[in-house]
Amino acid sequence: MTAFDAHVPVMLAEVLAALAPKDGAVYLDGTFGAGGYTRAILDAAACDVVAIDRDPDAIARGAALKARHGARLTLIEGRFGDMDRLSPARALDGIALDLGVSSPQIDDPARGFSFRSDGPLDMRMGRDGLSAADIVNDWPEAELADAIFALGEERHSRRVARGIVAARAEKRIERTGELARIVRACVPRSKDGIDPATRTFQALRIAANDELGELARGLAAAERLLKPGGRLAVVSFHSLEDRAVKDFLKRRSGGEDRGSRHLPAKAAPQAPSFALIGRKGAKAGEAEIARNPRARSATLRVAERTAAPAWGAAA
Repeated sequence: MTAFDAHVPVMLAEVLAALAPKDGAVYLDGTFGAGGYTRAILDAAACDVVAIDRDPDAIARGAALKARHGARLTLIEGRFGDMDRLSPARALDGIALDLGVSSPQIDDPARGFSFRSDGPLDMRMGRDGLSAADIVNDWPEAELADAIFALGEERHSRRVARGIVAARAEKRIERTGELARIVRACVPRSKDGIDPATRTFQALRIAANDELGELARGLAAAERLLKPGGRLAVVSFHSLEDRAVKDFLKRRSGGEDRGSRHLPAKAAPQAPSFALIGRKGAKAGEAEIARNPRARSATLRVAERTAAPAWGAAA
C-alpha cells in the first residue's frame, strides 16, 4: 500500500457525492496534496483528472498515482488560482478544492508549519516568495499586529507583535519553537485547550502564501472553467476561508441584497452563474471526527454551474 492509498482526505465521501464522477468526464483537483481526492475520483469512474499543487514535493509524490492511471491523470505544479491558465482541459465537469495546509506539509517539521515540532520558520506551500521568518523579522510592528488580528483572529495581536519585535531585537527568529515560545508568553491559555500559538501561526501561514487572495482567484477561475451542470466542491478549515467561499457563492447564485424600493434603483443584476447545492455548509460526521480530529473544523460548500456567463473578476 502506498502513502496515497493510506491517506483519506477530510469529507471524502461527501465530496465524491457532490461531484458524482461519471465515465468520460473531466475533473480538476486544485489542491492535490496527498492525492486523496484525485485517487478517489479516478477510482470512481472512467474519467480524467487534472491535479494541481504549488508544492513540488506533492507533485513528485504523485508519480506513483500517475504510473497507475497513465493519461487519465495530468499533474501540474502551480497555483490553483491560475487553474484556467494551467489546465489543458476546458469545460470541466467538476472541481474540488481542499483548502489550507496539507497533511504531508504540516506533519513535516522541516516545512515549518507546526508549532508542535521545532523546525525552520518557513510555512511556504511552494518554494517561492516570503517565508514566515521574513514576515516575523522584517515587517513593522503595526503591520505584523494587523495581520495577526485579521488573518489569525487573535485578539491579543498587539501584545504578540510587541513580543515578537522585542525578541527579534536580540536575534532573528528562525525556528518554529522560538516563535511558539514567544507567542505563548504573550497569550493566555484558553479554557478550550487550544494552544496559544495556534492563531498566530495560522495568520503567518495565510500571509506567507496569500491564501485568501489565492482563494478569490481560484473561485473566479473555477467559474470560468466549469461547464453548465459542473459542480464546485470546496472544503475549508477556518472561518475566513469559509466566509469567502460562502460570500462568493451567495453573490454568484443571486443571493445578494437586491436593495430597497425607497432607494435609487441598482443596475440590473447579472444572471446567477451558480446554483447552491444545500443552503448551509456541510460538516463532517462524528465518526469521521473521531478518526480524524482535523475534520472537526471542516466545512464543505457545493454549487452547480449554470448556463449563465461568468461574472468576471471584478464582480
